[in-house]
Amino acid sequence: MIITICAVFVIAKIRHLSFRPFFLSWTVYPALLAQIVLIFAQFSVFWNYYGLIPYASIIKSACLFTFIIPIIYYRLYKPALIGSGFIVVGTALNKLVMNANGGKMPVFPSLSYLTGYVKSDTFVNVQDNIHILGNSSSKLTILSDYIDVGFSILSPGDIMIHFFVFIIFYHVIKTVNHIDKEQILERC
Repeated sequence: MIITICAVFVIAKIRHLSFRPFFLSWTVYPALLAQIVLIFAQFSVFWNYYGLIPYASIIKSACLFTFIIPIIYYRLYKPALIGSGFIVVGTALNKLVMNANGGKMPVFPSLSYLTGYVKSDTFVNVQDNIHILGNSSSKLTILSDYIDVGFSILSPGDIMIHFFVFIIFYHVIKTVNHIDKEQILERC
């Protein structure tokens, strides 16, 4: 999700929003901390440590649940509903491809071979019971994990789920900027 967070900051900067109020808000720190744990879990694979992989789905779920704090605190109910719609669609797409492939998600690494994230024995060493190396017999490959960013391989469903993070973080930045500007105007 590091790319998603970077994209949020780029879009916010293009729209001339300040990051200072965002980082001054205590509500974002549980979500940011959870994202750091997720990033650490992803990058631990580079060091040939696969101990966190079985817990990846739990870590991802915990990451999403931490967004409840800013959603409730800033009353971001409409963006949360829209983002939740993306989660539902993304999850449905992932389940569809997994059901078509015997409950497994086919993975088609490319760039990850070059970065070292995936090695020839990765799918033997990693026992996550979800992912398999994709091949010509894989079904619905257009929905499988083929979007390779070098440290993660995503599916279109995963991208949809990441939209939730994008929407919430963007609206938190936008909201805290609005609140900050109102407070400045009241002081003048």
